[in-house]
Amino acid sequence: MAYGEHKYKVSVQWTGNRGSGTSGYRDYSRDHVIRAGNKPVIEGSSDAAFLGDANRWNPEDLLVASASACHKLWYLHLCADAGIAVLEYRDDAEGTMLDDPRQGRFSQIVLRPRVVIQAGGDVELAARLHHMAHEKCYVANSVNFPILCEPVVETNAR
Repeated sequence: MAYGEHKYKVSVQWTGNRGSGTSGYRDYSRDHVIRAGNKPVIEGSSDAAFLGDANRWNPEDLLVASASACHKLWYLHLCADAGIAVLEYRDDAEGTMLDDPRQGRFSQIVLRPRVVIQAGGDVELAARLHHMAHEKCYVANSVNFPILCEPVVETNAR
């Protein structure tokens, strides 16, 4: 594995000009599209609380999803290295954002992964690997608020 600097390029294009641009706060849509290479386009907007389209991804959704996905990817890697066969993984993550007019910010993200490992696997080790995954997660290491993890690990009943 090569170590060093990795760059990620995305294009965010605003598509919400209703004809008069940003002539007034309510005169434009918050809609945009996010592109990166040949990947599927992500339709974005702002949160509905900020006049966005609730049917589109907003930056806050994407931040919580990034934290969850990064943790999951490290966790699966560590389990594979430890000989633990993960059969199912689902995280119902939740982020809390403080809407302060002076400086809005996230106060925390809570990850709630539910993992099913193969019968006979080491449940205690599987649970501990969540801590290691958290320590390695690039996203968790990059934010200035806590990302908590409340994992549940079970074995399949087969």
